Amino acid sequence: MPQRVVARLRELGAQDIAHPGGTLLSHLERVSGLLASWGARPALQRAGLCHALYGTDGFPVALLPLERRAEAAAVIGAEAESIVYLYASCDRAASYPTLDRAEAAFRDRFTGCVHTPTEAARRDLAELSAANELDLARIDPAFREAWGGELLCFFTRLGGLLSEPARQECRTVLGGHGSGPAPRAPGAG
Repeated sequence: MPQRVVARLRELGAQDIAHPGGTLLSHLERVSGLLASWGARPALQRAGLCHALYGTDGFPVALLPLERRAEAAAVIGAEAESIVYLYASCDRAASYPTLDRAEAAFRDRFTGCVHTPTEAARRDLAELSAANELDLARIDPAFREAWGGELLCFFTRLGGLLSEPARQECRTVLGGHGSGPAPRAPGAG
């Protein structure tokens, strides 16, 4: 299935969109690969490969309009598409401050609605967020310098939602940075 997904991303032009470290497609593949290296289940890996389908709070370019969610689900599966939507719809400034709490207030930036995601959904969102931001921090020293401290603080706070490999990667990539508040919307993906 990943080859089919990559082919669809190419059809949508992901290889032609500039992104830190090359193209959007190369970033998406790196994020999916990082999730795989952490032992993420296939649906989360596919979500990582497609996390920017609808644009994100940090990267407004959408490959597919929201009206075509069913098309995305047919290619990557309903579970992966629901993770992609959750990630894309996240109003980071409103949602990140409470993401680590059972009563998290998640604001959907597309609809304006606020709800409390399940713990499983919060884990997926945290893991995908970590993979996205860590990819950017690895390939872009200026990004790491500007956001590393805030990201380390944020992912340390989310530690209970992250897998052990993700927590370790956060310490490895961001470990040299001080603490700071939860990031507003640092990532470009």
